Amino acid sequence: MKNNTMTQPVLELLRSHRSIRKFTEQPVEESLLRDLITAGQSAATSSNLQGVSVIRVRNPETRRAMAELAGGQAYVEEAAEFLVFCADLNRSGWCCEQSGKTMADGMTEHFIIATVDVALFAQNVVVAAESEGLGICYIGALRNDPQQVSDLLALPDNVYPVFGLCLGYPDQDPECKPRLPLDAILMEEHYQPVNAERMAEYDETMRTYYQRRTGGKLDRVWSQEMSALLGKESRPHMREFLEKKGFKMR
Repeated sequence: MKNNTMTQPVLELLRSHRSIRKFTEQPVEESLLRDLITAGQSAATSSNLQGVSVIRVRNPETRRAMAELAGGQAYVEEAAEFLVFCADLNRSGWCCEQSGKTMADGMTEHFIIATVDVALFAQNVVVAAESEGLGICYIGALRNDPQQVSDLLALPDNVYPVFGLCLGYPDQDPECKPRLPLDAILMEEHYQPVNAERMAEYDETMRTYYQRRTGGKLDRVWSQEMSALLGKESRPHMREFLEKKGFKMR
C-alpha cells in the first residue's frame, strides 16, 4: 500500500506558493541558507552540466543598485537574503581548457540547458525555503539592465544573470494567485485549441482576485495582461547582451 503520509503536505506546500514582498528583520541562519543551496544542487541537471552559480549579495550599496536596476523594488534591499542565479558555462569551459580542448562557444543548446538548470535549481531552493517558513520573490527585472548587473557581480564571459531571488521571513500573508484551469494546461495525445469559454471564466476569476486584492482599485484580467506583455517588444537588449557574453545562439 502506498504511504501518503508525506505526499499531501508536499502537495499543499506547492499549491500554497505566493510571492512575498514584505519581510521581517529576522535573519536567515547561515546553516539553513547553505542547506537551501544544497537542496538546489540536488535538482536535475542536463548531462550533469551543473551550469549554475549563485551569488549572495549582502553589500548594501550593491543591493541598492540592484533594487534600482530592477525598477525600484524595495524588497531587493529589505529581504534578509538576496541571491542572483546565473547560468554558468565558464566553469565547463575551464574544464575544456584543462583537457586541452576548446569549448564550442555560442551553442544554443548549451545556453538552453544552462538556463533550464538555473530554473530547476532555483525552484528546489524555493520549495525548500517555503517548507522552512520562509517567503520568496523572484526578481526577473534584473534583466532590465543585465550588463550593469554583470558589472556589479564581475561576471565573466559565458555567465549571465537569469534572475534574482529575495528570501526571508514573511511580514504579509497574501492570497494565492489563481492559475489557469488544469484542463487548459493538461492535454491528451495532441495540442488542443484554446477554449474561449474556459478562458473567459478564468478572466473573471482573475478579475475577482485583483479587485479583492486591491480593494476594488484594479480591474484587470489575464488575457489583457498577456496582450500587454506579448503585444510589445520585451527587453530587446537581451540578444545583443547575450552575444557579447558568449551566448551566440548558433
